[in-house]
Amino acid sequence: MEDNKPDKRIATFLQEHHVLTLATTANNIPYCANCFYVYDEAMNAFIFTSDEATKHVKDALTQNFVAGSVVLETNVIGKIQGVQFQGVMIKPEGEELKRVKKSFLKRFPVAMLMKTTLWMVELSFVKFTDNRLGFGKKLYWGSQAGTTHKLEDV
Repeated sequence: MEDNKPDKRIATFLQEHHVLTLATTANNIPYCANCFYVYDEAMNAFIFTSDEATKHVKDALTQNFVAGSVVLETNVIGKIQGVQFQGVMIKPEGEELKRVKKSFLKRFPVAMLMKTTLWMVELSFVKFTDNRLGFGKKLYWGSQAGTTHKLEDV
């Protein structure tokens, strides 16, 4: 497992899906929103659009440390896969904005018709559950908030 990038199996899973659940909090009140995303493996970040007037964006502008998940819906226990993550939500600007916009529009060209704002979640922690590797198999990357131990494959 590389220290700077998640396991390739995690990246592949994130690239195969396109909806994440984003959890935010403001004034100790949690909130969740579902967002279409693109996963940028080189930056290890989610890219998504959302209007600045939405509750989850307002929350993140107050407290930009966020969490969330991406899951495969299945009734077959042996095929269960999902990612839980933590990271920092930012508004890309300048050259970074140009790069993420190109990436997002490549996957979701209909977004060209929308007036919206692009956001990124720079990942700091990922837990990938993949029952195809064995029941309850988990791969970890990064440092989970509040922990100081080294995370390893379990």
